Amino acid sequence: MIPVALERPGAVRFEALPPLALYVHIPWCVRKCPYCDFNSHERTGSLPEAEYLAVLFRDLEASLPQIWGRRVISVFIGGGTPSLFSPESIDALLSGVRARLALDPQAEITLEANPGTVEAARFRGFRKAGVNRISIGVQSFDERMLAALGRIHSADEARRAIDAAAASFDNVNIDLMYALPGQTPAMATADLDEALRFGLPHVSAYQLTVEPNTVFWSKPPKLPEHDVAADMQLAAEEGLRAAGYEHYETSAFARPGRRCSHNLNYWQFGDYLGIGAGAHGKLSFPDRVTRHARAKQPNEYMKPDTHVEESVVSVEDLPFEFMLNALRLVEGFDIALFRERTGLPIHLVQSRLDEAEKKGLVARDWKHIRPTERGRRFLNDLLEAFLPDRRAPAPASG
Repeated sequence: MIPVALERPGAVRFEALPPLALYVHIPWCVRKCPYCDFNSHERTGSLPEAEYLAVLFRDLEASLPQIWGRRVISVFIGGGTPSLFSPESIDALLSGVRARLALDPQAEITLEANPGTVEAARFRGFRKAGVNRISIGVQSFDERMLAALGRIHSADEARRAIDAAAASFDNVNIDLMYALPGQTPAMATADLDEALRFGLPHVSAYQLTVEPNTVFWSKPPKLPEHDVAADMQLAAEEGLRAAGYEHYETSAFARPGRRCSHNLNYWQFGDYLGIGAGAHGKLSFPDRVTRHARAKQPNEYMKPDTHVEESVVSVEDLPFEFMLNALRLVEGFDIALFRERTGLPIHLVQSRLDEAEKKGLVARDWKHIRPTERGRRFLNDLLEAFLPDRRAPAPASG
């Protein structure tokens, strides 16, 4: 149990602030997928690209006092489907960011795209605008699975989008999903084999989960049994490893030297400013860590007086929030990172680490902590060990 005394103001102390990234949310998509719980909204008519950019810049400028003087190491433009915006708008967005922030010259700049919303000329335009990494939401190369997921693109469109992206970018990621409605292990393996054929630098492989506030939640499809889904996961990990990919995070696989810098910053509990409808962020200060959130509805976000919710992460919550991210990394983390990113000493979670190690969920030495294979398979069980104890202290006896 984390001592109550640590809840004193000023208990968090940072010697240096974490790296800072920028997340930009573009909330519109062509059609909402039935499994999607992201803040995305179906497009109706033409998109208000210029108006939305103006609000993004207003949002960014209002946030500048909180991050003044800090260098931004990466930019991630997510959604929704950001590739619905024109290359000219993405160029204006990145030019506006550079004019207002100290953007690292080598910053990784990612744009999410969906097959069916891009073509070769559009990818060339995004590259010219300064985007240097593309992430394509393929999900599957099987027409039956795409239909079951409510995707708007075909398998051929996915292949063409990958080829077009690879012609303009040397850093391309594709998202795949497994354990889909009616999917067999052979079908999942065929999807992976098709993905490997492109030889891309990065592949993200996710198990489909049914989330609240989605169509699938209210009308659940029949998914593969748990053990079958676990076998699909193992097959994906083994297939990607055999093809030369490093499994560095729960769902992320990369060629050597091609890990996603932006997402690594999340998992290593770095800072990120989030702008755009529904965007979330985390910012550290010398004596505290804060989280902030924007209004979800685009129309609400674009109002002149829109409100940003901000809260301070309590001292008792910081260890769990750190572990929630860092223990997703297959290689774990250096012990020194805990203090660097939480402002707290590692001994505060010593008993919890002892408990997790006894259960075979983590392995550690004097310098490093990592989840074991069992810990990765039962990640929720591992993370539960670090949940804050909110029980009221016992009354003092007389």
